[in-house]
Amino acid sequence: MANTKSAEKAARQAEKHRARNVALRSRMRTAVRNVTTAITGGDKEAAKTTYQKAVPIIDSLAGKQIIHRNKAARHKSRLAARIRAMQ
Repeated sequence: MANTKSAEKAARQAEKHRARNVALRSRMRTAVRNVTTAITGGDKEAAKTTYQKAVPIIDSLAGKQIIHRNKAARHKSRLAARIRAMQ
């Protein structure tokens, strides 16, 4: 339990930030999953369009430091490589 007014406020803020970060990470995972589903479906055009929608979401999380920039780059790189490897 918080002992001071400032600690109570920090605890409230931390809970708000955590809820927002969870929602943003979930949105990123959904975007990555949509690209992966399009890739496994074999539709290269759908995979490209979903990838183009996913990239700004991934970049925004890296910009807000919710995920590390290297993790963002790794996600984008692996998805792009899988799309390039499609027939």
